[in-house]
Amino acid sequence: METLQRTANRGSISTGFDIDNSLKLERANSEQVQATSTTDSGNRKTWTFSTWIKRTEISYNGGFGINALFYAANTGMQINSSDKISIKMYTGAAYTGDLLTTQVFRDTSAWYHIVWTLDTTEATASDRIKLWINGQQVTDFDTETYPNLNDEFEIGQASSAAPIRIGNAYWGTSPFSAYIAETHYLNGTAKQASDFGEYDADSGIWIPKEYTDGGYGDIGFYYKYDNAASLGEDSSGEGHDANNLINITSADQATDTPTNSFSNLEVGRNPAATFLTFNEGNTKLTYAGSTTAYDSDGSGISNFRVNTSGKWYMEFSFAGDGDRAVVGVVSDQGANHAADTDYTRYIMYRGNDGAVIYNTNGSDVTVSGAGPTYDSPDVIGIALDCDNERVSFSKNGNWIDGSGAGASNSSPTYYVDWTGHDFLTNSTGNGNCVFVCTNYVNGGTPVIESNFGGYTTNSISSGNSDANGYGNFEYAPPTGYYALCTKNLAEYG
Repeated sequence: METLQRTANRGSISTGFDIDNSLKLERANSEQVQATSTTDSGNRKTWTFSTWIKRTEISYNGGFGINALFYAANTGMQINSSDKISIKMYTGAAYTGDLLTTQVFRDTSAWYHIVWTLDTTEATASDRIKLWINGQQVTDFDTETYPNLNDEFEIGQASSAAPIRIGNAYWGTSPFSAYIAETHYLNGTAKQASDFGEYDADSGIWIPKEYTDGGYGDIGFYYKYDNAASLGEDSSGEGHDANNLINITSADQATDTPTNSFSNLEVGRNPAATFLTFNEGNTKLTYAGSTTAYDSDGSGISNFRVNTSGKWYMEFSFAGDGDRAVVGVVSDQGANHAADTDYTRYIMYRGNDGAVIYNTNGSDVTVSGAGPTYDSPDVIGIALDCDNERVSFSKNGNWIDGSGAGASNSSPTYYVDWTGHDFLTNSTGNGNCVFVCTNYVNGGTPVIESNFGGYTTNSISSGNSDANGYGNFEYAPPTGYYALCTKNLAEYG
């Protein structure tokens, strides 16, 4: 529980109501869900939109500087380039509703629950639009203009040219990057956040609860994203399936959800590193060429931290130049990571020569040929044992033995440890460690795909979960090792 609170993760550990799947939306691919009704324009005065999102891109400044989450014609909800939530309401003749939050939303390790209610029949102007984030009604706005009494807004249902869109605006140039889950649109019904979520009595974390109260109207829907063959399937019972999934395939289904959130790569730690591109739900890191090897500014690290307890497993694979990569574990450098020039505590496995290199007590050590070399499309597994302060590596399911003879062990017996050293408590660290991938060769351009079990672009041919049934890995986690997700952290972290 301490780890969950420390990392500000809003993923639930509840088992009372579990969400099994989410949908990965990628801005670069213009992925979006469209829902169109040509028979009914719906209720234009009253509705409720509720969804959970886990952002994977922040401070985006393209496409009018917005990330469009929910839109129909010119009416919708977005996150702007300053990472504030904006609501724009257009009657067809004028914008009469305009809200912009003071609060920013930049935590890419967190799930946010967003509820937006419209009811222009309310006598009090400020009751006509309401916004809740993680159960708290938002009352502080930089911009605060409420609609007129009985205003009617575009919802785009009567026109196939402007359907309801999840993940883009009607003009098509403001796509959204995030995992999205448990999406409800109630047309003609005004609800509030407590209808869809509640505070966990033990942790105080805002968690989802099952919504069963109906009120979807003639055009409303409930997307669970649980059917990989039909990710726009409506589970409301009204049969209002999305009729257009743009650039979305079954591969975009994820198991990273508000009731079990998985680690991925942290984005935004160093915005100046323009040679890095994070995409595919922050699981894929592409280098355009950097000038410094082992540069902490040019690395991908896990956005969940661990410290003194638990055994954790994840995989890296490579879509290009894998021999120029180095992967492993590093002591977390804290919020000032971008100011550091090199890692000071690390345990890593290098692709071009199979060396294991580490610094756990202030001195660099290189074990030449500790394992075989690796390249694309090899899969490198990492077993991080915080209980015994050890790190082990595998190649394509076989654990390296440290002798240079290759990877043949069925379980991790060769390891580098930091017992007795200040790996987690050195002067620049903050008591945590993270998984890491980076570029070893100056000017290298590796394409590194991470898999923490919740989502990966790497095609999984076998499919293996940990002993608790969490995660989807190419190779089975070793006995006693678990996927880095909130339910496992609550039990072992």
